[in-house]
Amino acid sequence: MPIPPTDPGWDLPYPFVRKRRVDEREIDDFGHANNAAYLRWADETAWAHWEADGLSRQDCRDQDRGMAVIRTLAEYYGHCRAGDVLSCAVWIALSDERLRAERWYQFRNGETGETVFRARTWLVSFQLSSGKPIRMTADFARHYARPDPALSDAVRAAHEKASLWTLDE
Repeated sequence: MPIPPTDPGWDLPYPFVRKRRVDEREIDDFGHANNAAYLRWADETAWAHWEADGLSRQDCRDQDRGMAVIRTLAEYYGHCRAGDVLSCAVWIALSDERLRAERWYQFRNGETGETVFRARTWLVSFQLSSGKPIRMTADFARHYARPDPALSDAVRAAHEKASLWTLDE
């Protein structure tokens, strides 16, 4: 069962949460999920968030737009093993609604509630056909909108605590 968005253990308010079961194929030689799997889960969660907003990958192609990850910062806090159920949360934590945005992630073990992963990605809007940065379309600006003030306040507070949030850009 996924951990609900209202659970107080989330780093920030209003997460988009997706349930994910760790597959045997994602297990490395040491018996736990390979670190690359967490980044794939983050990507899957971001796309699920995009689709939950009523958008599709075809919309990206039709609008000749995408969001390129220009930097990722990740911290791993625990091991995930085959069969573990994770609650994968994502937030649009910061945005200028024009060119740049940040996504923040937190993955928690669905059984224990323990945080096993946190990440932050810096994104830039780009034109698919040219690969160059370009202003977001209306759909992109809506999805990557400036966060609710309560979320913005929580983001500022988070910058002051855990090591992930305090590294200089």
